[in-house]
Amino acid sequence: MSRREPLHSAASIVAALKRHGDPQRAAFSQRFFRTGPGGYGEGDRFLGVTVPAQRRIARRHRALSRSGIARLLASPYHEVRFVGVAILVDQFRKASAEGRDEIAALYLQHRQALDNWDLIDVSAPHILGEHLAARRETRPLVEMAASPRLWDRRMAVLASWAFIRRGDTRVTRGLAERLLGDEHDLMHKAVGWMLREVGKQDEDALLAFLDRHATSMPRTMLRYATEKLNEPTRSRYIVLRRASPPPPRARAAGALADRSRSAPASRGRTAPARPPGQSTGRHKRKGPA
Repeated sequence: MSRREPLHSAASIVAALKRHGDPQRAAFSQRFFRTGPGGYGEGDRFLGVTVPAQRRIARRHRALSRSGIARLLASPYHEVRFVGVAILVDQFRKASAEGRDEIAALYLQHRQALDNWDLIDVSAPHILGEHLAARRETRPLVEMAASPRLWDRRMAVLASWAFIRRGDTRVTRGLAERLLGDEHDLMHKAVGWMLREVGKQDEDALLAFLDRHATSMPRTMLRYATEKLNEPTRSRYIVLRRASPPPPRARAAGALADRSRSAPASRGRTAPARPPGQSTGRHKRKGPA
């Protein structure tokens, strides 16, 4: 790091990440996050830094300016963007009401940079979700759930977790109904995951949802949604689904759009078992949910 370079600067963060990089892990991450042609992470680039190391670097630079965070989010490297959004989450938690409004606006302004499931999952509930839940505002989530861009749809569903934590499961259930016909497996997992969280808060609400929709839910979505139910109840819904015809698909246009990742052309970024030390952080899962 240059003597003239501020301690808390985007350049110092990038330098620290590069020092922790590992080419073998980077190659592994390229496969895990499906960055090859036609993959949901097509063109993304990795330095090969573990998530614990990324989080340590983020904590050391939590005072980074908003302009510095914006520079991190514009990086072609996945880990750099991860650190940028991790710092933003930390700043949001400690910010005043006015500061939270500013951070949420910055988050939405740069949401094209959030173009893989881990970047969405570690940030959407804690920034966008908390911002909207505090204001009891749901329209942005409904609009994003209708987007042809996969990551906007996932962001909407994950953000609804903040409403669930406040005891309001209606937002998540409404989004889930709109997304029953989504074609992407990552959406089946995300919707099922959030329905599972609904069940933890209000099992009757989840059961009522399943009574109406279990036979038309994608199997992965149903499996995730019923994971915490008692075995007889879970098995009953699984059997009902198996006895039903495949549900209609309503997102063919969106699925085609997803193949291009809808990423900004300016980044120019040219699929799984988890690489050693790779974890999304707080909510540990084996692979994308």
